[in-house]
Amino acid sequence: MSVTLPPARHWAALPMFVLAVALVAVAGSLSSASTGSQYIALAKPTFAPSPWLFGPVWTILYCLIAVAGWLAWSARGWTPALGVYTAQLLLNAVWTPLFFTADQYGLAFADISLLVAADRGQRRAVLADPARRGAAAAALPAVGDLRRGAEPRHLAAQLTRSSHFGSSQGP
Repeated sequence: MSVTLPPARHWAALPMFVLAVALVAVAGSLSSASTGSQYIALAKPTFAPSPWLFGPVWTILYCLIAVAGWLAWSARGWTPALGVYTAQLLLNAVWTPLFFTADQYGLAFADISLLVAADRGQRRAVLADPARRGAAAAALPAVGDLRRGAEPRHLAAQLTRSSHFGSSQGP
């Protein structure tokens, strides 16, 4: 798969995508700064990582999410797919405060359910458009293989479900 770089005039928009994603990252970071013991106490699925791993992994993922959005915008301009991308960023920004700060597990479950559904739709739409395959490649680590739970949001969905419904097992 070859990726064609966007025209030079599009490079000026990259910092805007980085800024938008950075704001989401800061919201999550501020909301989870003192939640280490809360995370350790959760009933977690067997694939849950150690708390120290979240910072490095999400830093990489957020960088890739910014690049994916920018590549999609560079390929087609502002489209409904970028509206879904924006909704995903907002849903992602809201989940951590709902779950860890406000202990609103029902709302956090609704949020993560919408986010996973949006990820699935976005992945299908981007993969179906040859002009956006570079964006799909950049986003793949974040949305992963949703059927196998290989992406970070699956862990968030499992934690939210177990906190709200009392079981860490899948459906």
